Amino acid sequence: MTDHTPRQHARTPWRAVLGGSIGNLVEWFDWFVYASFATYFASAFFPKGNETAQLLNTAGIFAVGFFMRPVGGWLLGRFADRRGRKAALTLTVTLMSASALLIAIAPTYDQVGYFGAGVLLVARLLQGLSVGGEYAASATYLTEASQPGRRGFVSSFQYVSMTAGQLIGLGLQIVLQRTMSEDALHSWGWRIPFIVGAVAAAVVFWLRRNLLETEAYAEEDGHRGADRGTVRELLRHRKEAALVIALTMGGTVAYYTYTTYLTKYLSNTAGLSKSDASLVSFCALFLFMLLQPVAGALSDRIGRRPLLISFGIGSMLGTVPLMTALSHTDTFAGALLLSLAALVIVTGYTSINAVVKAELFPTHVRALGVALPYALANALFGGTAEYVALWFKKSGMESGYYWYVSACAAVSLIVYLTMRETRDTLLTRGRTGGRTASGKPQTTSV
Repeated sequence: MTDHTPRQHARTPWRAVLGGSIGNLVEWFDWFVYASFATYFASAFFPKGNETAQLLNTAGIFAVGFFMRPVGGWLLGRFADRRGRKAALTLTVTLMSASALLIAIAPTYDQVGYFGAGVLLVARLLQGLSVGGEYAASATYLTEASQPGRRGFVSSFQYVSMTAGQLIGLGLQIVLQRTMSEDALHSWGWRIPFIVGAVAAAVVFWLRRNLLETEAYAEEDGHRGADRGTVRELLRHRKEAALVIALTMGGTVAYYTYTTYLTKYLSNTAGLSKSDASLVSFCALFLFMLLQPVAGALSDRIGRRPLLISFGIGSMLGTVPLMTALSHTDTFAGALLLSLAALVIVTGYTSINAVVKAELFPTHVRALGVALPYALANALFGGTAEYVALWFKKSGMESGYYWYVSACAAVSLIVYLTMRETRDTLLTRGRTGGRTASGKPQTTSV
């Protein structure tokens, strides 16, 4: 077995953080701009005359991406466990670039009929595969590439980059709306963000080509070859897989509620103007992004469970009063403070959920163990959060959604209270001494 240790210790930590997390920025930029620019390009791919039908068709293709995420989690999680974290990170960013480029150059309905919509569908399939694999590949890489006493801090940059992707997408949308006419945006301007996404993904590809493989994976190379990254092997860790689904349930519902759905909620329910609602979301997300490393570093000192438990309690007890107060706020400052309060609670989950999942599994099935259960939970609960919220609102029972979010948090809270602490898990055989930065004995997960 090749000795990778000297090169591994020579790694520049911030280079590993950047390479491991920045793909999430591009992923979420592309994910955001598809949803936000759909109103501009829907008419390009479907027959004119019925704007609602055009948007529904475009939304249907958008939804395909969520259904492909578990498939991507399975295929790319398996790939990461069998071929390496670096190889998986390079593949996911290649799929990202291809999907963005396809949308950017897709021909319109007037040019080729429904063939253009077919290109759009293929692009979303690729994007769904990529997103499904990117989360696990980056979570696994960041966790394995960092020192035991800094894993929470380093892995928190996954959500820093994810949030940054949304902010950049929102910022670009604001710039284009202010500098281009409606006709220009509908005609060709909507292609600009996808060109930006394709170019950004190409840059990330170059960065990731120069990454080193993690020490934990290098030590496992040659062991358990037939079982690596298989569903059969994952089923031997079914308890941990079930834990991932359950601990994700409350967190992903709360995250989508206070990020992607928040702008619509402030506009449709609270009655803020669309511009004020967008600005509230932008400011709240920016501050939320800055909180992630702080909370991640805190988890390295006090453990993962205290943060998860604080999120579970806060979300279970705080969602109803916070959402109710948000529905009655009529000022920018009030909406921002309430939104930020909600996101501070959610930080207890987002800042460390990736590292907790990675610390639950042994190396030879870690990427698949993170990817597949998370993708399933995210598709079932996170991807449907906005639809469930709008269904309650349409039914005249909007407050029912608040209780739904609280109930999901309650289920996850039970898991947080009963699961083991993962901070002191030893991921590699090479790091000896038997104790973590906290001074506690390390439990093995190789």
